[in-house]
Amino acid sequence: MSDSPKTDDELAGTEQPFVQHLVELRDRLVKATVAVLVVAVALALYPGPGSLYDILAEPLVAHLPKGATMIATSVISPFMVPLQVLLMTAFMIALPVVLYQLWAFVAPGLYSHEKKLVLPLVFSSTILFLVGVAFCYFLVFGRVFAFIQGFAPKSITASPDIEAYLSFVLSMFLAFGLAFEVPVAVVVLAKMGVFSIEKLKEFRGYFVVLAFIIAAIVTPPDVVSQLALAIPMCLLYEAGIWAAQLFIKQTRKPEDSAAAS
Repeated sequence: MSDSPKTDDELAGTEQPFVQHLVELRDRLVKATVAVLVVAVALALYPGPGSLYDILAEPLVAHLPKGATMIATSVISPFMVPLQVLLMTAFMIALPVVLYQLWAFVAPGLYSHEKKLVLPLVFSSTILFLVGVAFCYFLVFGRVFAFIQGFAPKSITASPDIEAYLSFVLSMFLAFGLAFEVPVAVVVLAKMGVFSIEKLKEFRGYFVVLAFIIAAIVTPPDVVSQLALAIPMCLLYEAGIWAAQLFIKQTRKPEDSAAAS
């Protein structure tokens, strides 16, 4: 009686002691933190925290009444708010380095077919999040602020607080950044077998309704920002279905590929 040969474990010999994992994790976190700090120092030298906040506030300031300015209601706000913007910008610029350190830490514990899935998803999710933030800043903010200022009574002079504006900007960036992750979520759900491609296609109509509900909840109560969030989500859902079909074919386990052939 002869047994069929077993497939060699791709991870054989790669096990590491728990303490060694902790040491490597510490080193990866240190490298990621150093990358963020280096970028933060560079941005502090040029263009500076104040200029960064001016860039962030430009879409709102451009639609304020002539002579109106933003205000700071807290004593330390003129210092803390630009510093927060500086750190946020530094983190976003250094994000590729941070994600690379994360990938370098988890990659040795993944099979080859899992690496084919994880690395493209990490890369695409980063790009999509940054595209969502850029879409919000360059295309949405100007139209939203113009729409809101158009409804303001002439007897009111708008002087937004800088902390309130930063909180609004961060919430909008987060909403659009996560909304642009729809294709990644669709790919993961299809790859894990939670939903089949056919089920995802059947869910189209429901997702359109869901997208508009989410947009109504997370955006200001104006039509412009709600449409600006809901419509891209619907288009990205379709892109996710197409990407899921491609990913499932390209990231099959070796034994699954052999069985299919």
